[in-house]
Amino acid sequence: MQATDAPTTSSLDGLIDLEHYPIHDLDGESGRALIQRCHEQLADDGCVVLKNFVPEEALARLERETERLSPEAHYNQTETNPYNNAGDPERPARHPLNRFDDRTNGFVAGDRIGEDTIIRQVYQHPDFQRFIATVVGMEEIHQYADPLADLVVNVLREGCQHPWHYDTNEFIVTMMTRQSHGGGRFEYAPGIRSPEGENFNEVEQVLDGDRSRLKALDLQPGDLQVFFGRYSLHRVTPVEGQKERHTVIFAYAKEPGFIGRPERAQRIFGRMAPIHETLLKEGMNRSDSLAD
Repeated sequence: MQATDAPTTSSLDGLIDLEHYPIHDLDGESGRALIQRCHEQLADDGCVVLKNFVPEEALARLERETERLSPEAHYNQTETNPYNNAGDPERPARHPLNRFDDRTNGFVAGDRIGEDTIIRQVYQHPDFQRFIATVVGMEEIHQYADPLADLVVNVLREGCQHPWHYDTNEFIVTMMTRQSHGGGRFEYAPGIRSPEGENFNEVEQVLDGDRSRLKALDLQPGDLQVFFGRYSLHRVTPVEGQKERHTVIFAYAKEPGFIGRPERAQRIFGRMAPIHETLLKEGMNRSDSLAD
């Protein structure tokens, strides 16, 4: 489904703070000012955070929804490098491709999230899609064609973390619905690589503990984040305490038909969809040559 400029009756009323974030009227004065603020944030470090994007009364509903979905999460514990691949034995042990860390977290796959859920209604809403497309500077965006990774709930229990990694899509849109008692801090190295190159030297410095180019966010429930995670190395630090950390991931792509690698689906969700099995047999092409 593509973003559209067609007017809509806003089913987002009550779900999004439209007074402060008039995404239903981007051509109005307030809408244009919102987009300008977002563009300035993106230009600064590839990240936009809109605090309290969801009003408090709707946030309670969203939290209950992700709590209901969270038992569907597939948990896996594995050692992974930032590129979610097997590494390169031809490279030195300290090369970023061969730097593995513990990844333990859970994901509720998109095919477990029904059409009647609030988060899927927001994900598919033309006003929301148009807003995201405008923020990232595209005329239109497309929902993931990947039935597992289009709309995901990330669930982190105590001790879970998502170590240094990149996203497979160029940008990612997330909304926190529940914060843990401690930990769960989002850290990132803005634009550390590009389509032209991996910049392994600086990545290695980050992995060695150099924090000079890092930024960190203490995201809170109701915050919306637009992040260019394809090019910015990032992680979520280990969660502390008994309260789970829940984050909704809205996956869009600049071209239609985007599907993640079958091997990645198997690792993240513990299974493949039929489309992944087909791609595994037929092979797949990607638009860039980056390591993941």
